Amino acid sequence: MAAPSLPVVNPVIGGQDVDSRDRAELAALDGTPLVSVGLAPRLLAQAALNRLRAAKPGPAPGPELFAKAGELFATAELEGETPEEYRRRVVLATGTPGAAVTRAIEGVRGSLGIIERINRAEYPEPFEAPGYRTVWVPRGALLAAVVPNNHPEPNVTWVRALALGARVLVRPGSRDPFTPRRLFAALLAAGIDPDTLAFLPGDHEVGEHLLAQADLGLVYGGPAAAERFGHRSDVLVRGPGRSKVLVGAGAEDDKEVLDDLVDWIAEDGGVRCNNISLVLTAGEAAPLADALAARLADLPVHPVLDERATLPAFGAETADALADHLRRLTAGATDHSTRRYGGSLLADPGDGTTVLRPLVVSVDRPDDPVAGTELGFPFVVVAPWRPADGTRPLRDSLVVSLLGEHAGLAEQVLREPSVRKVVTGRVRPWAGVPETPHDGSLAQFLLEPKGLVTADHEG
Repeated sequence: MAAPSLPVVNPVIGGQDVDSRDRAELAALDGTPLVSVGLAPRLLAQAALNRLRAAKPGPAPGPELFAKAGELFATAELEGETPEEYRRRVVLATGTPGAAVTRAIEGVRGSLGIIERINRAEYPEPFEAPGYRTVWVPRGALLAAVVPNNHPEPNVTWVRALALGARVLVRPGSRDPFTPRRLFAALLAAGIDPDTLAFLPGDHEVGEHLLAQADLGLVYGGPAAAERFGHRSDVLVRGPGRSKVLVGAGAEDDKEVLDDLVDWIAEDGGVRCNNISLVLTAGEAAPLADALAARLADLPVHPVLDERATLPAFGAETADALADHLRRLTAGATDHSTRRYGGSLLADPGDGTTVLRPLVVSVDRPDDPVAGTELGFPFVVVAPWRPADGTRPLRDSLVVSLLGEHAGLAEQVLREPSVRKVVTGRVRPWAGVPETPHDGSLAQFLLEPKGLVTADHEG
């Protein structure tokens, strides 16, 4: 008997699937085939770009379209895929814990429901007086978006670009084509113009080509992507978070502070860019690292689809390679965790995947090479901080959390160009409202102000 054919994910151009002959099989972490992905070769990517560039300009879709798309994304069967099947595919392909993906689905729905408010919060109200107006207009017609695998919610960013009037070409992550493809289906079902967006699975070369040919680019990636594209004014880079927290002496004896730190380190399996990866302490590093390691070791190991799962999963080969990398990376640090697991970070949840349990290490100085390293599971470095160190150890951070007496450093840390957001007190690093920037301003990257003067002015 012939094996059943795999579900397919194909490029989408002009609102229609394109059945590409270039295909890749995407397997779950346990090796089970999930889908057959049609890849967009460079020629097809260029054809999509040409089509979007030639499309007749029109007004940006209204907020009600995006609100409807958000509801469809979260609740509807789209292209034969239920929300439950979508969640299952993302979890099995990426290893992001099931509960984190469930929360992300609601997060996407919520963000699309207030997309106009989110965008409006990022640029000033246009100036207007009789005969004079400031109008915010797109810097370019086409945005190429290279999106990640680690979490579904960053995909909201390219949807926001559509709401600001851009036309968008999306190259999905290799392990999560499901989220952008489902968003495409939801947007098309909600009534978006099919010539405002194209979905183009492909390799790095396709992403590079789109970034070279489009007017503007959006890239999610690691240190290599940040180094490669960070100098380009036409590319917005959303790179590593390297989020940090500064705590006072004696934090190891403060139950509430320890509870907060564990939450900030391990929420959503530690895969978020605003999970804490460096804890700086005004006290001694080793006692705090020990206390954190003990708390984090209590996080249970469950199959990744289980709503009780708190830790991300990996394929066996990837997990072994990551464990070897960690041993080399932390060779000069003190490991406070591995002994708690019988000598290995790797755990078997019984579903054919491998879970990496949390790792806490301590170092003697805040500028140790391992300090600030960000990995896709709960990994944290604890280092000492002294007033003479100032804000230097807090640089290069998406979020800096300041606890206790250190809250007074907030204004000083905000003035550090490489710090994007500051949080004080017992507040989650990702807390905020649309009016507080998360990582700069997408709107001010995509739009620019221009003046309009008419004969209605006085004088």
